[in-house]
Amino acid sequence: MDAMNRKTAGSGPETDEARAARDADVIVVGAGPTGLLLAGDLAEAGLGVTLLERRPATLSNLTRALAVHARTLEQLDARGLADELIAGGHRLSALRLFGEATVDATRLRSRFPMVLITPQFEVERLLERRARRAGVDFRHDSEVLGLDQDADGVTLRFRNAEGIGSLRAAYVVGTDGVRSTIREAIGQPFPGKSVIRSLVLADVRLAQEPDSPFTVNANDDAFALIGSFGNGWYRVICWSRRHQADDDAPTGLDEVREITRLALGSDYGMHDARWVSRFHSDERQAPEYRVGRVFLAGDAAHVHSPAGGQGMNTGLQDAANLSWKLVAVLRGHSPDSLLDSYQTERHPVGKQVLRSSGALIRLALLHGAPGRALRALAARVFNRLRPLSGRAVRAISGIGIAYGAGPGAHPLVGRRAPDIRLADGGRLYELLRQGRFVLLTPANEPGLAQALTGKGDHPRPVEDRFLTASWQSGRRTALLVRPDGYIAWATDATAPAERALALRTALLHWTGAAPEDGASIGAVRPAALTPPAHAADRPGGR
Repeated sequence: MDAMNRKTAGSGPETDEARAARDADVIVVGAGPTGLLLAGDLAEAGLGVTLLERRPATLSNLTRALAVHARTLEQLDARGLADELIAGGHRLSALRLFGEATVDATRLRSRFPMVLITPQFEVERLLERRARRAGVDFRHDSEVLGLDQDADGVTLRFRNAEGIGSLRAAYVVGTDGVRSTIREAIGQPFPGKSVIRSLVLADVRLAQEPDSPFTVNANDDAFALIGSFGNGWYRVICWSRRHQADDDAPTGLDEVREITRLALGSDYGMHDARWVSRFHSDERQAPEYRVGRVFLAGDAAHVHSPAGGQGMNTGLQDAANLSWKLVAVLRGHSPDSLLDSYQTERHPVGKQVLRSSGALIRLALLHGAPGRALRALAARVFNRLRPLSGRAVRAISGIGIAYGAGPGAHPLVGRRAPDIRLADGGRLYELLRQGRFVLLTPANEPGLAQALTGKGDHPRPVEDRFLTASWQSGRRTALLVRPDGYIAWATDATAPAERALALRTALLHWTGAAPEDGASIGAVRPAALTPPAHAADRPGGR
């Protein structure tokens, strides 16, 4: 399939024959955190999901991530998983970036003002359990060979112990890592470069416990990080300027000890390494996250340095952004064009993470007297300028990420919704566990009943596609919150008729019309980032 056809596949209406020919609604390739969260979301929404993974089920993923940031914890909270994960990890109030520069997570306006230190496999364990309970069809030891897509779906070819087979689905999502087979199959390049070579990872036990569950330092010769798993094991990530080797060069515990002593002054009595590995860290990003009916997410779409611990977190946010959009399109609530907003919203985020993590790792590895002086100066400026450090902690934590809004949209549109307290004593993120939009209005909203009633030939919203709730406070703003916790629409209009029209327009735009009204998706304005603003929704409008 040529590039033009790959981009336009999937734009037409779906037929009953196309649906009947599928083995699944969505095939997810790669059972890391990104793929597991995405597959679980789709299956909980009632879609048929097959997850292909090259590794055997018995082979654990020797993963690198240790930090779970506040926005990721909010997303896990919206799936009922955050509290369990936190119970088994270490909470940090601050995260050291470079030199003496630190970000203070307690400044975050979130239910989770922290950085949680926990191994990636604990995140995967919870997400896999959820996905299996939701009915995801796991197929381990399955290697993808290629794919073909057309206007009705995608046929994926794979090899497993039984031989070569194929599966067909409406959409395929590649979450299969840096060496993504899916990315290659859709002809996407992965431009970029290596930012640091010969990083060494190890899981070890320590005779002496460090003062902090997350210990890190860098000097002219070396860098080292030690993070606690909380069960007697520790992850070590280290690098030596003196020893730059290829990924396949042999390494062992002696090298880890030596580098750690150079960077931290002690190896803390390391012993019993269960594995040691050498790797390099790249800065790369695919130009397109969507090609026809195929999507890329997580490391398959973007990779960057480990500075700031943003890798796994960014991938999980990709999955949260994409999952509800696939559900809306496959259920017929929204047109296929909604899926284009995945690229529009998430590609800039990936690009920003590449820039910020790259700047952090380069500052951390400056050497020589001029480099040390520059790093020390940057750290002092960073720590003293609270607006600067505040922006940094919001960006690294994900709390500050916002998506673009259309011209004239309400100032809240595209922003993350905080965990708002509701009139019934509950929380917004508890409602989001149902995977639907949440319409938040003042108590006894006068325009809601009118908004839900169609008149004449006008379509009406479908009430079971969204939840309604009221502010605990006396705020009069009405908000429509997306399933991923971002604000899709807001209004400050107060006139009853005007407010009812604004509510109805927003609900029809984002959740679709009742089919019994004879309204198809095409009768509702195609979903984009935001609908055209009502006059009262514009900043300063009434």
